[in-house]
This record gives sequence, structure tokens and C-alpha cells, in this order.
Amino acid sequence: MKTILLIEDNPDIRENTAEILELASYHVLTAENGKIGVEKALQTRPDLVICDIMMPILDGFGVLHIFNKNPDLAGIPFIFLTAKTERADFRRGMEMGADDYLTKPFDEIELLNAVEGRLKRFDQMRPTYEPTKAGLVQFLDDAQTVTGIGSLTVDRKGHLIKKKQFVYSEGDEPMRLYFVQAGRIKTFKTNPDGKEFITGLYQAGDFFGYISLLEQTDQTDSAVTLEDSELIYIPREIFIDLLSRDAEVSRRFVQLLANRVTEREQQLLGMAYNSLRRRVADTLLRLHENLKTADTQPVIPFSRDDLASMVGTATESLIRTLSEFKTDGLIDVSGTNIRVLQPEKLKRSRW
Repeated sequence: MKTILLIEDNPDIRENTAEILELASYHVLTAENGKIGVEKALQTRPDLVICDIMMPILDGFGVLHIFNKNPDLAGIPFIFLTAKTERADFRRGMEMGADDYLTKPFDEIELLNAVEGRLKRFDQMRPTYEPTKAGLVQFLDDAQTVTGIGSLTVDRKGHLIKKKQFVYSEGDEPMRLYFVQAGRIKTFKTNPDGKEFITGLYQAGDFFGYISLLEQTDQTDSAVTLEDSELIYIPREIFIDLLSRDAEVSRRFVQLLANRVTEREQQLLGMAYNSLRRRVADTLLRLHENLKTADTQPVIPFSRDDLASMVGTATESLIRTLSEFKTDGLIDVSGTNIRVLQPEKLKRSRW
């Protein structure tokens, strides 16, 4: 049963509205002013709020402001209830994030349709979305339904970028978020001596380029394709809307963005504290798992310089460690290609 919080200072309207909602099988909490309404919402998080604008102690705008600022209340569907029809009130409420208006007097059908419509919209969001093109498109469709951002329906086609082409360069202004539909991308920084340090490897299902968007800074690294790739672009303005327009949409979006953040944090910690042998083994095992599809022994096609950059060591040290693993029968090396032959033994040999 859905819980609705009704905040209304007029006792007759409050009682009549609550009765209609209860007859429609909603659980209704009532409050005679905004302050009490906020207190009740903090005690029992409602599924939807119907709130009068003109009230003593704390008006409806103040209630919505508190809801938006409180992580426990943000994102709850919010319907304003008012006898005023001035355009300024409508605009102010919508700019603050209200989802709908009901103008008094209203009839039973208007009330129930408004409530049902808001609840259905917010039920549209799924618990999780797969990090695939289909999952991204589904998320954008659902987010468009919830937020009403019309621009989410456009420009979802893939952009083909040839092998070894730059997606962006260090120092560029960030214009979009990137989603890898197919192919592989590496991001890297270059020191004053021209030495590369790889900051990330991305493949189908990964987002990249969002750090600079979040920090509102120029790109701190460069991105280049390792093979022919297909990317989906999400413009900066839509990226900001997805994070700020609605709390539930934002939460689902962050889940998509953070698909492999924990893995990369562990990688950075390993580079700082683990031995060289373990860092090389961990890098090979990670690439082995990421590239594995039907082939249980996928080719790791990176150059020795790229692998050394991922590990955070000199190329000569990497080559020496790879030779040890090859001698032990843990990997196969053919030219620039590497195959992990015995991943479990390689994992045990890290120590």
C-alpha cells in the first residue's frame, strides 16, 4: 500500500482529501502545517506528498526546499495544492522541482489521476540497468518519463572511431560523457619527458570522461582508441540534468557510471603497495577476465610499453617478470600477444 503525506492547513479540505485517498486504498498521513509535515516525513518516508502552498509556520515552498536538501526525502514525488493560479507560483514551484499542481477546488477524479500519474512515473525506474547499449537506452527512456527531459530522446546513435584515433586530448574542454558500445579505449597522462601513464582501460559497457565533467575542469588526460570502436555520446548538458533533475534518476545514473569504479580503486591501491610480481600478475589477470568471452584464453594485445604503464614500472622490469611467468608455464607470449594459460596458478604465484 502506497503512503501519501497530505499537508494542508484547512481542516475541512484536509479531512475530505484524506478520505478520498483512503477510499482509493492509499495509506494517508496528514499534517496541519509544513513543519509537522516534514517531521512526519522524516519518521515515515512517504511515497508521495500533496502539499498546500500558503500555510502558517512553514509554507509549501519551504517544505519542498527541505525535501530537496535532505537525502532521506529528496526524490519523493511532490504535488502542490493551491487556490492560487498566478503564473509566478507555478513557475517557482516547477523550478524548485515540484512534479505537479492541483488547483482548489478540485474534484475526486482530478486528485486520483494526479496521484496515480505521479506514482506510475516514479515506478518507471528499474532497480538496476545493465551496462550495455540496450540498458543505457532503457535508462534514458525511463529517465525521460520521470523527468520530462525531452532531449534524452535524441542522439543515441553510435559514433564510429578508427583505431589509434584520439577521442579527446589532455587540456580539452569536456563536452560530453562517453559510453563504449564496442571496442577498447585507453586514457593516459603524459609527463614532461613524454612518458605515458595509463589512467584507465575501457571496453563495451564502460563510461569514461566524466571526472572532468563533474569537476568542471579541462580534461586531465587523453583518450585514444586501441581498436575500431563505437561510442555513444551524452552531451554535457544532459549529463548535468541526469545528475541534478531528480534524486532517483541520479542514483540510478551513478550506479551505471560506477560499474567498475571499485575495480579501478583497487588497481591504484595495488600499484602503490604491491610488489612488482603481484602488480604484473594482477594486471594480466584483470585483462584476462575483461577480455574473456567465448575464448577462455583470450589474447592480451597490448604493447609492452602499454602494459608497463598499466603496472607502473619500467618496460625492462615488466619484460623480465613476463619471462619468469612464461618459464613457469603460466602464460604464453607470441610477439606482442600474451595469453594467460593457468589463471589460478598465476594468482597463487603472485606472492
